[in-house]
Amino acid sequence: MLTSVLIANRGEIACRIIRTARRLGVRTIAVYSDADADALHVRYADEAVHIGASPARESYLLGEHILAAARQTGAAAIHPGYGFLSENAAFAQSVIDAGLIWIGPKPASITAMGPKDAAKKLMQEAGVPTTPGYLGEDQDADRLKYEADAIGYPVLIKAVAGGGGKGMRKVDSAADFADALLSCQREAASSFGNDQVLLEKWVTNSRHIEVQVFGDTHGNVVHLFERDCSLQRRHQKVIEEAPAPGMDAATRAAICAAAVRAAKAVDYVGAGTIEFIADGSAGLRADAIWFMEMNTRLQVEHPVTEEITGQDLVEWQLRVASGEPLPKRQDELAISGWAMEARLYAEDPAKGFLPSIGSLDTFDIGPSYRTDTGVEQGGRISPFYDPMIAKLIAWGPDRDAARLRLARTLEQTRIWPLRTNAGFLVKALHHPAFAAAALDTGLIAREGDALLPDAVPSSAALEAAAARLAAPGPLAGLRLNAPPRGEGTFLLDGVPVTVKLSPAAGPETGATSPVLIAEGGQVWALDLWRAGGGGGGDASDGAIRSPMPGRVIAVAAAAGQAVSKGQKLLTLEAMKMEHSLVAPFDGTVAEFNVGEGAQVSEGALLARVAKAEAV
Repeated sequence: MLTSVLIANRGEIACRIIRTARRLGVRTIAVYSDADADALHVRYADEAVHIGASPARESYLLGEHILAAARQTGAAAIHPGYGFLSENAAFAQSVIDAGLIWIGPKPASITAMGPKDAAKKLMQEAGVPTTPGYLGEDQDADRLKYEADAIGYPVLIKAVAGGGGKGMRKVDSAADFADALLSCQREAASSFGNDQVLLEKWVTNSRHIEVQVFGDTHGNVVHLFERDCSLQRRHQKVIEEAPAPGMDAATRAAICAAAVRAAKAVDYVGAGTIEFIADGSAGLRADAIWFMEMNTRLQVEHPVTEEITGQDLVEWQLRVASGEPLPKRQDELAISGWAMEARLYAEDPAKGFLPSIGSLDTFDIGPSYRTDTGVEQGGRISPFYDPMIAKLIAWGPDRDAARLRLARTLEQTRIWPLRTNAGFLVKALHHPAFAAAALDTGLIAREGDALLPDAVPSSAALEAAAARLAAPGPLAGLRLNAPPRGEGTFLLDGVPVTVKLSPAAGPETGATSPVLIAEGGQVWALDLWRAGGGGGGDASDGAIRSPMPGRVIAVAAAAGQAVSKGQKLLTLEAMKMEHSLVAPFDGTVAEFNVGEGAQVSEGALLARVAKAEAV
C-alpha cells in the first residue's frame, strides 16, 4: 500500500479521499489556496501546503505548484479528485516523470478519451454504438450551422473538452443557432481553454445512464453496474441513483459489456465512467442506448455505486495505484438495494439558482444515511469555486425507501443565512413523475415553477414562530387597555408580514431574535417588527446590479439604447457559469457603467434602465 498521498483538490472530495486513506494508514497531504486557508480539508489532513491565490487558475490549476508541494512533503502519490487537473494528461505525465505515482488512468488513456469527438470515433471503431452527429475538425460557424441543419433540430452543441454540464447548449431552431454557438464556445474557452465543439442529435425522452468501470495494471477490467443521472437542470446533474429504474437484466448486460469494451479499447487503469444516452420513450432497450463520453476520473456521484455494491472506490483506487489487482472479480460483484444522491448547493432557486455566497452560520443536516461534505458550521462558501455544500446519500431496500429517506433528510436540513436548493430537491423527490420513475433529462425544464420551493412558510409554521417571539412591547397587534387584536406584524426575511397570534402568545423563555423557520428544506428568519425596518429591494427603479462577484464577459447594450423587457444587457461570468442580466421593463439605457472584461463586486451598479414614457 502507498505510504502517502497528496490530494490535488479541495472541499468534499478531498475530505472523502482523506477519510479512506486514513483508514488504510496512508499519510495525507492537502493543498490549499488563500480562500481555503481555514477549510475543513486543510485541518483534516495530516499535513497541508499553501499553493497560491484564491482563483483556481492561480492555485489548484497550477500543476507546478502541486508538484512542488509533493516534493516538499515527500508525497509518494498524487490523487487529483475530480475537476481541476483530474483529466489533464499533461499533468498526469508530469507527475509520472517526477517519479511519483499518478492515481488515475494512463496519460494516453486520458488523451484518447478526453476530446469528445476523438473519443466517439474511437468508440465507433471498438463497436460501441454512438449518438448521430458531427465530429469534424472544420469549426467555421457556417459549416457548423450547415451540419446542424442537416442533423435536424433540436440539436446539442457540446464542447469537445467539456464536462460538468459546461460548454453545452440545446438549440431548438436554426434561428437560435448562432447565438447558442457563440455562448457555448465562449464558455468552453473559459472553462477548458478550448472552444472547439461537436454536434449531436438531441434525443427526445432521453435518459442519462452511466456505467462505473474499473481497471488494474494486470489487464483486468470490471464494471460496477449502472447509475441513472437523468434528473438534470441545464445539463447539470441534480439527483443521481443506482441502479437505473426500469433496467432489465438483458439491457444491463448489454450496456455494461459495452462499457467494459470501451475501457479495454484504451487500456484503462483506475476508476472511470462510460456515459450513455438512452431513448426512454419505450423503456430502456439495448438497441436505443448510445455512447456519449468517458470521464477518466472518479465521479461526483460515485457514492451511490458504493452503497449498492458495498465497495469503497477510493480504496480501489489506492490499491490499484499500489500495483495490486482489483479487489473483486466481476462474478463477486452484485447489486444490493437502492441508493440516491442529492447535490446540496448554496444557490437560490427563487433567483434563477444564482449562487449564494457567505458564511454558514447555521449548518444542520437532517438525519442522514451518509453525508459527504467539505464544509462545517461557521465556514464559508467562496465565490471562487463550485457552490456545493454537501452530497446527501440515502440507501434503502428499494427505490421508494431510498427516495423517501433522502427527502426526509432534506426536509429537516437547516442552513442559514445562505440560500440553498434543499427545498427544490424536496419538491423534485416528491414530484409524481420522479416518484413513478418516469424520468428523462427534460423533466425539470418542463415542470419549471412547479418545482420551485414555497416562497413563504405555511401559516402554521409562521404562527408557531410568531408565538415564540410575541411580546407586548414591540407588537403592532397589541393595544394598551384593550384585548389583543389576535394578530401581529413581524419581519419575514426583512419583509413585513401579519401573523395570527394565539391569545396566550408570549415570549418563549430564552427566545432570541430572529427565530428560524425550517420547513420542507426551506429556512426563513422571522424577526420582531420595528418602525422603519425591512423591505427588500427589486428592479423597479431600473437598477441592474451584480448578483455576485464576477467578470463581465459580454456587453450587449449601450447608454442611450432603447431596450425591451427581457432583452439581454450583459453577461456575467461567476462561479464558473454564465449569467445573463436583462432589462426589467421596456425603456432606455440611462447609464452603463462597465465594459467587457471588467471585474465587479456583488451589488455593484452595472447599468440603469429608465422606463419608457406611457403613451
